[in-house]
Amino acid sequence: MNVTKAEIAVSAVKPEQYPDGALPEFALAGRSNVGKSSFINKMINRKNLARTSSKPGKTQTLNFYLINESFYFVDVPGYGFARVSKKEREAWGKMMETYFTTREQLRAVVLIVDLRHPPTKDDVMMYEFLKHYQIPTIIIATKADKVPKGKWQKHLKVVRETLNIIEDDKLILFSAETGQGKEEAWAALERFL
Repeated sequence: MNVTKAEIAVSAVKPEQYPDGALPEFALAGRSNVGKSSFINKMINRKNLARTSSKPGKTQTLNFYLINESFYFVDVPGYGFARVSKKEREAWGKMMETYFTTREQLRAVVLIVDLRHPPTKDDVMMYEFLKHYQIPTIIIATKADKVPKGKWQKHLKVVRETLNIIEDDKLILFSAETGQGKEEAWAALERFL
């Protein structure tokens, strides 16, 4: 996909703040600091539209990025970050659950996992949550540039088996550094547009 326009449209914490209209949305979920913002930036060929940080827990709202005036990427807070209060984590969880379970414009969730490590318990819980609600999911195994090419299939197998990925869901090897998997990710997303 050729991205000619991308902008942050709104940051929201409750449904009445979500963008109006019927444009399709793709939510990006994953643990804190897994690379959700880097994924967005690579996909749209921008360096800093979605702010990246070495500090986990930077995203604390649902950030709606309008792409080509035709759909949204929705960056959601990362899970599994311990440096916020339990109350704050619960609030984020409720905010995300409300979005995932009630938003009609949501076409699919892009679940981003780190290829270097087996998916965490939180990754498994998120995937099971998405499957429980029958939300189409695209799994992006990112940071492929940090794993030797000869070990990619072994690592992908661990991701596939740990998450118990169903046949309908796509697992894509990705690198925000090299662009590996970018075209495949766009192809997977475009199925839902």
